[in-house]
Amino acid sequence: MLDATIRQAEIAAEQEHVDRVYTRLAELRAEAETMRAKGYELAHGAGQEATFEQAAMLFDRDAMVRYANRLLQALDAEHEGLVFGRLDTTDGQALRIGRMGVRDAEHHNLVTDWRAPAAAAFYQATPQEPMDVLRRRVIHCSGETVTNVDDEPLMPEALPEGMPIIGEGALMAALGRARGEAMHNIVATIQREQDEAIRAPAGGVTEITGGPGTGKTAVALHRVAYLLYRERRRLGTGVLVVGPSPVFTSYISRVLPSMGETSAELRSLGELLDGAPATRVDPPAVNAVKGSTRMVRVLRRLVRQTPPDTPTEMRIVYGGEVIRLDARELDRVRRRVHRAGQPNQHRVDAAEALLEALARKAEEYADETFRPDRAEMVHELGERMEFHRFLVRWWPVLSPTWVLSWLRDRDRLARAAKGVLDREEIDLLAGSVAEADGWSTADVALLDELRVLLGPPPKRRRRTGSPHSDDRPSDGRPRRPEHYDEYSHIVVDEVQDVSPMQWRMLGRRGRYASWTLVGDPVQTSWPTPEEAAGARDEALGSARTRRRYRLRTNYRNSAEIFGVAAAALGDLAGDDDLPKAVRSTGVAPVVSVVAADALADATRATAAELLSTVDGTVAVIPAMDRVDEVREWVSGLADDRLRVVGSLDSKGLEYDGVVLVEPTDLLNESPTGRRALYVALTRATQRLTVLATDDTWLPGRARARP
Repeated sequence: MLDATIRQAEIAAEQEHVDRVYTRLAELRAEAETMRAKGYELAHGAGQEATFEQAAMLFDRDAMVRYANRLLQALDAEHEGLVFGRLDTTDGQALRIGRMGVRDAEHHNLVTDWRAPAAAAFYQATPQEPMDVLRRRVIHCSGETVTNVDDEPLMPEALPEGMPIIGEGALMAALGRARGEAMHNIVATIQREQDEAIRAPAGGVTEITGGPGTGKTAVALHRVAYLLYRERRRLGTGVLVVGPSPVFTSYISRVLPSMGETSAELRSLGELLDGAPATRVDPPAVNAVKGSTRMVRVLRRLVRQTPPDTPTEMRIVYGGEVIRLDARELDRVRRRVHRAGQPNQHRVDAAEALLEALARKAEEYADETFRPDRAEMVHELGERMEFHRFLVRWWPVLSPTWVLSWLRDRDRLARAAKGVLDREEIDLLAGSVAEADGWSTADVALLDELRVLLGPPPKRRRRTGSPHSDDRPSDGRPRRPEHYDEYSHIVVDEVQDVSPMQWRMLGRRGRYASWTLVGDPVQTSWPTPEEAAGARDEALGSARTRRRYRLRTNYRNSAEIFGVAAAALGDLAGDDDLPKAVRSTGVAPVVSVVAADALADATRATAAELLSTVDGTVAVIPAMDRVDEVREWVSGLADDRLRVVGSLDSKGLEYDGVVLVEPTDLLNESPTGRRALYVALTRATQRLTVLATDDTWLPGRARARP
């Protein structure tokens, strides 16, 4: 009873401070709304004929509105659970830690931003290195109401008399929380090894490695928020976060906004090329061909081929003579022009080369009655409309999508791939490009390579108009050009699966960037990691400073679940390569062997059972080629917490309950199938059921039994 009274007194004390914070937030919101309203009043009525003074007022308006909007967005994003921590230090201070810094009207500190140096001890202090912290407190809030507090004494022998210690800490409670559709931020539960990676210097390359459940993705996103807080001016040219799939980027999309950061750009690998988004995933064998840097040679040859439906003969009359260039002569001219580089940039060179070829041909026809003047002939033919019509058809503007579609012609592909790809690889590639359901994720890197090889198309004239209406979106920021390559910091998640061709695509966007790379070599699905490592090093640049952080604690999986996943790896990883699961639930995974004709019913029944057992999300994970089939199996379960996710798309995601369907399918779908199975088995936080038609998928003594 006494303990409950003390707890309530401490909650009330924290509530008093939290009330002061939210009162101040209301004042800041009112000030920001007033500022925005004044911004809109500036330069009212300035139009296309704006004077210099009016243009300056428009600039001031944009800056004022942008600042006010950003402040309002931050206040909205951080409103929920704004204050989450407290540090009591040896010098008698009580420092509150929160999602953003807040000062009162007299500039006294009410809340310290979690990214500020003064807040580092909240994450880094330990009983062995207390950093002058007597007590660390986690404050739990619902909305604006304090619901509980949890304390950890870091210097027990130095605690002042009467300083209470309450609760058991926040981390394990957070680990048991039900999962929703989106990843949550972890600002209240960041651990020391994670915090060291978050606060690493911005320059160079920071590599964060760790097994499943170590929080490496959350760490990378919190690092973005930290870097934007510390170096917003330098990073103003853009932060890009790249994930493996749209499912993954959707899952993490709320983390940065929840910390008040909306300037970072989130894209999946299939969305990196403007104007050609892709979600389809190729089979692993096809992906291995498209992802290899050998494709650079194939594409270079392809670009130099004669486009389909191009004229194979040119006839033009001059001085009463028909001047003719046949297919061989036209090809010779084409090869000569291609030596100049990007074909879209050399149409004028193509025109001049054609005219020179016609002049030489005319000289061959010369006799006593036909003696053309070379310069005069070139000038006259160059002015003729028929010549320009021919040029447009013979040297058309090439788009990456059109050129890549040429690979549907197996003969063209075979010519481009001769000596580079074998016959089986050519067949795989031709069959994949011939599909009619859109480009694949691997195709995007090929399209980006072609974009560079072809060069930009000739620019069209823009209609004149108001620069403010055409070049600025509603938030006042300048529009970013297509294929932006001046990002200041790039985060790449699941780097172990990035193909060599995708590294080339990323490298073009990060020529001036610092990098954060996140991944786990044990989870790789790329069959030739040495080739990918070479392409990665080329993309990053050899002169960059590199620092590495390894996360060794698995916070997601229970020890029981991770034990099955680790056993599935067999001898592909040693104990030192795997994280340690620190949480035990006492609930063992269920491994069932069922008949093939009973697999659908068993999947549906197991999914229903898990939905009734756990509070959060449940995923059914089959191999990629069975997603539609399995989705049909569970279509009768009307619960919006249920998801069917393919094995590769499940990477980086987490669910309270998982039904893994037919693990042998995952083993067989790629050369790295056992690693893909390991990934799928580590998606569950609370419950895992494996449904298999045999017991050969789990090596050795860990095999399932009927």
